[in-house]
Amino acid sequence: MGAFFMIRTLLPPDFLSLESLKTHQRALQEYVQQAPAGSAALYFAVYVVISALSIPGAALFTLLGGTLFPLWQGVLLVSFASTLGATLAMLTSRYILRDGIQRRFSRQLKTVNEGIDSNGAFYLFALRLMPLFPFFLVNLLSGLTALGVRRYWWISQLAMLPATVIFLNAGRELGKLTSLRDILSPGMLFALTLLGLLPLVTRWLFSRYFHSSH
Repeated sequence: MGAFFMIRTLLPPDFLSLESLKTHQRALQEYVQQAPAGSAALYFAVYVVISALSIPGAALFTLLGGTLFPLWQGVLLVSFASTLGATLAMLTSRYILRDGIQRRFSRQLKTVNEGIDSNGAFYLFALRLMPLFPFFLVNLLSGLTALGVRRYWWISQLAMLPATVIFLNAGRELGKLTSLRDILSPGMLFALTLLGLLPLVTRWLFSRYFHSSH
């Protein structure tokens, strides 16, 4: 019954809105206290579905994790659920939706393929951290590259970790938030962009220095 209540509470049409999360925050916290293991498993499963199906609102669902679970538990749940969902979306793109995605996102796919060919894992790491490409688009386009599943998994998990921690920590003060802009300020977006570019810049500098010294 508790699990049904949580699903019913979380899945109205506007369930991934900030106001909806605030409205149901107390009831969900009480359910988590009554059934900690079941609520964690349910949260994990719903997060995987949201990520795999590219349902808008993963950031808000991460905020919810911050208000329902301790930070360490939220990091484990969100990190593995988001990476699993992203990997399922990538595999769906690779084996089921390939033709449609190639037609619809041909220009973006060309850019991503060139980046992967030139810089491999570093390019995916940058895409994950920088707000240039939406989360779902990175998943879909990666499925049409030659990137292996294992490498895709660990790069995605590592690159998504900073934003995961930021949103989970912000979720501890859910009641004070008025919009996602309260979390991702221009300064924060700039910092994440720099972090994403760091491996690419380091690789470029190393390559240039190495070749010039020989």
